[in-house]
Amino acid sequence: MDAVPTCPVLGVPLAVTDYAGAVALTRSWVEESHRRARAVGAAPTHFVTHARRDPEFRQALERFDLITPDGMPCVWLMNLKGAGLRDRVYGPTLMLHGLGQPGLSHFLLGGSPEMLEKLQANLRARFPGIRIVGAHSPPFGPWSAAVDEQIIAEIAASGADYIWVGLGCPKQELWIARNKPNLPPGVYFAVGAAFPFHSGLVPQAPRWMQKRGLEWLYRVIREPRRLWKRYAVYNTLFLYYAARELCFGEETA
Repeated sequence: MDAVPTCPVLGVPLAVTDYAGAVALTRSWVEESHRRARAVGAAPTHFVTHARRDPEFRQALERFDLITPDGMPCVWLMNLKGAGLRDRVYGPTLMLHGLGQPGLSHFLLGGSPEMLEKLQANLRARFPGIRIVGAHSPPFGPWSAAVDEQIIAEIAASGADYIWVGLGCPKQELWIARNKPNLPPGVYFAVGAAFPFHSGLVPQAPRWMQKRGLEWLYRVIREPRRLWKRYAVYNTLFLYYAARELCFGEETA
């Protein structure tokens, strides 16, 4: 299956696709005769804004094979450029679409032991017969190359088709990009908040707020100390950069 077209948002090439297209593409990678490690990201506004400001993160994204428009403001900006999207491709929902694919196996990387236990229980209840072939709760904070080697060995031994990485942005994207040359074949999804959402430890915003681009507000209200600065700074910068991009072009500094 050919790669999907992209539309740049603050210099990040976001896929012009929907859930069905994203899942079909990633499944085609699993079924390739010569499989290799593939990387998938999901981009809300703070993701593309961080990439605009941080050269290391921007370079890491160059190793990704697919980046979907996770945030509605990204979709709106893409549609102003003619993308014609009807909805976003939200990381937590993309995960559910992927987990529902028949015949594939899954590995979970990220979260606390408690979160992983609840997550696996919820997923097995939601998807009877799902093949979760491995899970790893990494240390909190930075870890050594030896831990990377252990994680990679566990993924290789599991033979997983889809590897779900929930380490939070930008840690998860940097981890995938840094290790990609050594990762076993499979599709690696950086899905961030999907783990706490699907484990039931953190509630998701109502659908009407998600559709109107207000999920950030719901999350700030629930976790103000942790998230207010992220959204206050990055949402403002996104609006600034987006306006400059529309007026002057994406290459304008």
